[in-house]
Amino acid sequence: MNCQPDFDAQHRQHAYRFRLEWGPVGAKAVGPVDIAVVVDVLSFTTTLTVAVERGIEVFPFRWRDDRAEAYAREHDAVLAVQRQDAVPGRPSLSPASLHRAEGVRRLVLPSPNGSTISTLLADGGATVLGASLRNRTAVAEWLAPRCAEGASVAFIASGERWPDGTLRPAVEDLWGAGAVLAALDSAGFAGDLSPEAAMARDAFRAADLPDALRACAGGRELTAKGYADDVDVASDVDGSSVVPLLHGSSFRAATAGLTDPT
Repeated sequence: MNCQPDFDAQHRQHAYRFRLEWGPVGAKAVGPVDIAVVVDVLSFTTTLTVAVERGIEVFPFRWRDDRAEAYAREHDAVLAVQRQDAVPGRPSLSPASLHRAEGVRRLVLPSPNGSTISTLLADGGATVLGASLRNRTAVAEWLAPRCAEGASVAFIASGERWPDGTLRPAVEDLWGAGAVLAALDSAGFAGDLSPEAAMARDAFRAADLPDALRACAGGRELTAKGYADDVDVASDVDGSSVVPLLHGSSFRAATAGLTDPT
C-alpha cells in the first residue's frame, strides 16, 4: 500500500529556485532539490554547528530510545542526552553543553525534527547543510557559487511539536532560514525566491535580534526551564564560520576536500 502523501504539484514550489517549507512533511513535499538547508535554531542546528566547529563528527538519528544507544555503540560515538539528563562533561542537545564537553570525537545527536528532516532530505538525493543564526554568512558563502551554477535550494524550517504531535511553526526557524537568504541576497545570489522564502528573508531583516530570540515563545520556554545559555549561544549571529555538511551518515565541516557528498 502506498503511504506517501499525495502532494499538490504547486505546493512543491518547483517554479522557484529558492524555496521554504516546514517540518518533515514539508521536507518530503519540496523535493527533489539540489541542496537542502535544515534550520532548527533552538536547538538542533545550533548544537550541530557548535559541535562541528569543535571538530566533532555528528551522526543525526531520528529516535530517542534504545536504538540511539545501539547506534552510538555501532559508530564508536557518544550519545547526546536530553538537556534535563545532562551531567557535567556529558554532551546533551544543549549547544552550551558542547562548549564544555571534552574528549568527544563522534556524537550521535537524536532529534525527531532536525535529524529526521536531514535524513529524509538526504534520502531524496539532496546535498544537506545545517544552518543557524550563528553560521548564516558561512552557509551563504558556501551556497553562492553553487547558486551561480543554477542549483535549486530548499530551506526547511524544522519547527517544534505541540503536545499532540502536530507541527508548531517556530518563528526562530523562520528567522534562521531568512538569515541565510538575506546574506545570499546581499551577495547578489538570491533571485527567484518563492513568496515563502522571500517572507523568511524579510522576517529576518525586520527582527530585532538578539532580543527577539529571547522574547519569542521558544526562547522564553528555554529560559524558563533554566537554559538561557542555550538561547545566548543561538543568538550569536555570525559567531561561527563552519558549514556542517551531511556526508554519508554524518555531519562534518565542509572544506576544500569535503564539499559534496558522494
